Amino acid sequence: MAEKILLVDDEESIIDVSTRYLQRDGYEVITAANGEEAIVKWRNEKPDLIVLDLMMPLKDGIETAEEIRAVEDVPIIMLTALGQERDRLLGLTVGADDYLTKPFSPRELVLRVRNILRRTKKVESDKSPSIITYGDLVIDESRRKVMLSGNEIELTVKEFDILFLLASHPTLVFPRSQLIEAIWGYEFDGDGNTVNVHIRRLREKIEKDSAEPKWIKTVWGIGYKFEGQST
Repeated sequence: MAEKILLVDDEESIIDVSTRYLQRDGYEVITAANGEEAIVKWRNEKPDLIVLDLMMPLKDGIETAEEIRAVEDVPIIMLTALGQERDRLLGLTVGADDYLTKPFSPRELVLRVRNILRRTKKVESDKSPSIITYGDLVIDESRRKVMLSGNEIELTVKEFDILFLLASHPTLVFPRSQLIEAIWGYEFDGDGNTVNVHIRRLREKIEKDSAEPKWIKTVWGIGYKFEGQST
């Protein structure tokens, strides 16, 4: 069964061209022209990934992403205007997994979609599921769930990937560039700010005091590491 993409933009030309390229790559494409329509399509169609324009009528991309993220962790690629770094970072803050600046190549969009879906797809393997426990923090790789003091913590796809990578290699320092390569891939054109935004959101969700983190430590001038003794 073809994976389903919800493509949301109020520019017909972007919808038409992107739809053709995505369909050519084997995806089923559902479209919406504004945030309110996107919410309806998301609820009814259950897409595997959402491509979401930031600036739209009725309900913008930020509001739309926040409403979706409150319920589900479906991957989101945010489309932003060229040079709008503040808007791009805001999109990442509300849970977008990746972004593209307009104008963009439809081939690059297909590549981003393909890579994100490949990373988030459950991989069948013969090895036992990996569960990492640090005190009251439990990270379940196979179910992609994080529990803290018995309560499930809602993480985005990228937040989980970063946390699992760091926690799998305690005390190992990961430069920002290495995290970008491992989590987003070689084709990602973002910078260290992208990593910083995700780390900040992670700390807000799992640390008792995000200003004085217990697990995710900053190594100034280099990157981040995870500290803790697994049990």
